[in-house]
Amino acid sequence: MSRVGKLPVVIPEGVQAQIEGGILKVTGPKGALQTNLHKDVLVNIEDNNIVVNPAHDEARAMWGTTRSIVNNLVQGVSKGFKRDLEIVGVGYRMSVKEHFINLAVGKSHNVKVLIPAGIKVSMLKANSISIEGIDKEKVGQFVATIMKQKPVEPYKGKGIKFVGQVIKQKEGKKS
Repeated sequence: MSRVGKLPVVIPEGVQAQIEGGILKVTGPKGALQTNLHKDVLVNIEDNNIVVNPAHDEARAMWGTTRSIVNNLVQGVSKGFKRDLEIVGVGYRMSVKEHFINLAVGKSHNVKVLIPAGIKVSMLKANSISIEGIDKEKVGQFVATIMKQKPVEPYKGKGIKFVGQVIKQKEGKKS
């Protein structure tokens, strides 16, 4: 029995959901999202809730996954998703210009990262940015793309990380 899958997804006020031909469409104040439903999982809308059930015993692996995807759609169109990143290091900078994030992270050239459609990026401070969107998968993938440009190194803690993330630092060489 899936602990995640058996919980119904509550549809908040102002959000509409409908199922048409194996596609779940969710519309809310922040926008609209849709997903293809897995054939082995039954999804029904009952009394302002979306209920996910496995079609047969072999489909239990997709039960909790499908429920999480449906919950992310509902949460995305009602509240949205937000991640804050900060850059640490002497001479490291980031700036947002039009459709690009410009990163100066100790390479021989500045790195320009294209901001995908549906993602909003804003500067919080001189060394931190906020990434917002309604699709959790797009927001997470874009954050991973930015963090990949300069991962945090464990000796001095320099690089791109989440705001508030604690980096356990290693001890350096002993002389």
